[in-house]
Amino acid sequence: MIRLLDRPVVLGTQGCPVPAAAGFDVEQGRKKTMAYKILKAHNQWDDMENLRLKFDALVSPDNNYVSILQTARASGIEKFPVPYVLSNCHNTLCAVGGTINEDDHVFGLSNVKRYGGIFVPPYRAVLHQYMREMMAGCGKMILGSDSHTRYGALGTMGIGEGGGEVAKQLLGRTYDLKRPPVIAVWLTGSPRPGVGPMDVALTLVGATFAGGFNKNKILEFVGPGVGSLSVEYRMGIDVMTTESAALSSIWTTDGAVEAYLKMHGRGGEYRPLAPGEGACYDGLIEIDLSAVECMIALPFHPSRALPIRELKENLDEIVAQVEAEGQRIKGEAGEPFHLADKIRDGELVVDQALVSGCSGGMFENIAAMADILDGCAISGNGISLGVNPASVPVMADLMDQGIAGRLAVSGATLRPAICGPCFGVTDVPANNQLSIRHVTRNYPNRDGSKPGQGQMAAVALMDARSIAATVRNGGRLTAATELDQVHYTSPEYHFNPAIYKGQVYDNFGGGNPAEPLVMGPNIGEWPEMAPLAEHLLLKVAGAYDSSVTTDELVPSGEASSYRSNPEKLAGYTLISRDPGYVGRAREVRAQERLRREKGLAAVTDEEAGTILRRLQAELGCEEDEIALGSIITGPQIGDGSSREQAASSQKVLGGLADLAGEYATKRYRSNLINWGILPLITAESLEDIRVGDYLLVPGIRRALKEGRSDLRVRRVTGVQREISCTLGQLTGEEQKILLSGCLINYYAQERRTMDGGEEHER
Repeated sequence: MIRLLDRPVVLGTQGCPVPAAAGFDVEQGRKKTMAYKILKAHNQWDDMENLRLKFDALVSPDNNYVSILQTARASGIEKFPVPYVLSNCHNTLCAVGGTINEDDHVFGLSNVKRYGGIFVPPYRAVLHQYMREMMAGCGKMILGSDSHTRYGALGTMGIGEGGGEVAKQLLGRTYDLKRPPVIAVWLTGSPRPGVGPMDVALTLVGATFAGGFNKNKILEFVGPGVGSLSVEYRMGIDVMTTESAALSSIWTTDGAVEAYLKMHGRGGEYRPLAPGEGACYDGLIEIDLSAVECMIALPFHPSRALPIRELKENLDEIVAQVEAEGQRIKGEAGEPFHLADKIRDGELVVDQALVSGCSGGMFENIAAMADILDGCAISGNGISLGVNPASVPVMADLMDQGIAGRLAVSGATLRPAICGPCFGVTDVPANNQLSIRHVTRNYPNRDGSKPGQGQMAAVALMDARSIAATVRNGGRLTAATELDQVHYTSPEYHFNPAIYKGQVYDNFGGGNPAEPLVMGPNIGEWPEMAPLAEHLLLKVAGAYDSSVTTDELVPSGEASSYRSNPEKLAGYTLISRDPGYVGRAREVRAQERLRREKGLAAVTDEEAGTILRRLQAELGCEEDEIALGSIITGPQIGDGSSREQAASSQKVLGGLADLAGEYATKRYRSNLINWGILPLITAESLEDIRVGDYLLVPGIRRALKEGRSDLRVRRVTGVQREISCTLGQLTGEEQKILLSGCLINYYAQERRTMDGGEEHER
């Protein structure tokens, strides 16, 4: 079904990938990939090893565009240099906080009026569906502040990053990175009826995530199997490549892509894309589509994927494992977590089903569900089924063709085009319930439950077809391929361009600097952030023995309502994983403020004061050359969403560094750097590092100025030890950002330098 090869492969004369022979010119072969050609076209200088990219378009949802716009405004933005789409699909139903949500939407619209952007009002489209329909095109690159920015099926390389990288693009700067490896995904065969795009995606994610096979690489989809898939089917696979930790993706294009773009009024955006003969890749993933089974990703990660058949064959054992993992996550809060009661008469019975967003809410998925559910009546005392079409055009055609009506008669409820169920702000299951979903993620509390408060539910990922089959079977877990005599009508989708033409405000190129920015009472400015000190004394505010996700660093749900108020949002940092973290970090921040404002004698924490005095004498430095801050440690930090608040909230609370065995994604590491947090990496064990320990990073400012990345961090309390660390490869600009204290400070310094130069010339 799937095979991985971790060595260079070449597309031979027959088009099939073969291992690169001895003496083959690998570098020349790499230049023949689609990815290389697109990267070269967007690189702003001649060095193809160290890329400086500019993108054709940008996109942000309403859970982070306010902070991005505030960063850009503080950095001196005058206009949006490329089309920037502000979508309002993440928090439109999150009513906590009174006027907060609509205040943000009004603020976004006022920015579009001033700087010249594109505003997609609430309920019109999930951001990635809008970008597919209206912005993607062959050979383009799009940067988004959402991790599932993926448009490879349409010939566009999409990258999901933190807001700082989007702000850089808004300010005319570049996205800098080492040229990433490119992996060939060779598709053969065609899927069986009932096997959907999520089944293929989970097969891919399950085989590649744990070992880091795709981490920070570009996936290039090629092979005869591509042509057997509809464009929507390709999109459904493509969007999930994020969950394999890939950086981006690109697919060969064909007549189906051309027809899709023409239907959306953008036929001129099409051109054929294919690798050249002799294209060389850094690895290979082979997938036989005809052998893919209906899959399920167990709670609590998309990579915990296995065939539904295999789960049913080992039901008691696997459910016990999931239950134990859930209990570990929940801890001692509330009653014990349990799922074993979902096994009834030897079958797994689920409580809730949802199909939503950029992965599940596409036309073909929903039409297939209607075919499976025809003649079904969903009971009011059993499993429920909710469907969120990905855009109003999709919803309109479902209604025009009677598909929506058929689903309504079956008992499914159709909802607005929002990311609610995927983002954890709607459709939260009851305590100890099991939900099956065709969405992008199933992390702990991604459903909106709160394990730390004794509320715990579980989410498994499945394709819409198997979800519909399960619903039809009264909630008993059922693969779509188990059903006999389902007639898939495969209706053709019809896009109505009038919907967006009349409802989306496209003001690109039409900004007016006189337009006022409308800021509601919850929209807060970024607090002042100090430049990096010569030495850092860091108190461990959080020490973790397993992966820390961005969902745990800044959870979804009502916390997202405060996304535009840095201090309020920071109060939710790690609340589901470690409720005591915020208080510990704030106490360190308070001591540093006392020291900075009134001197070392004002520090009320006796231990901190004693250590600071000792280190000042030992290092022979002035008092203001040492900064006191907090740090978190763990084997892996940053898996999941691109949300920059996972880093900025730590900084607002006084965090100055993370210390990890690895950072799960490039985007989280970039977020840390852009907020002036040192992304320290060590190969040494951190098991003995405890909350309350103090770590010293001596001479860090000098090290950065000298371009040194390797450091020695000292634990100065308890049993003292040195930890060998590195900051990894830093660009010159990243070094300057860290020295400045954050991206905003860096740009402010540049403006002052430029203003001073102009004044001197005058």
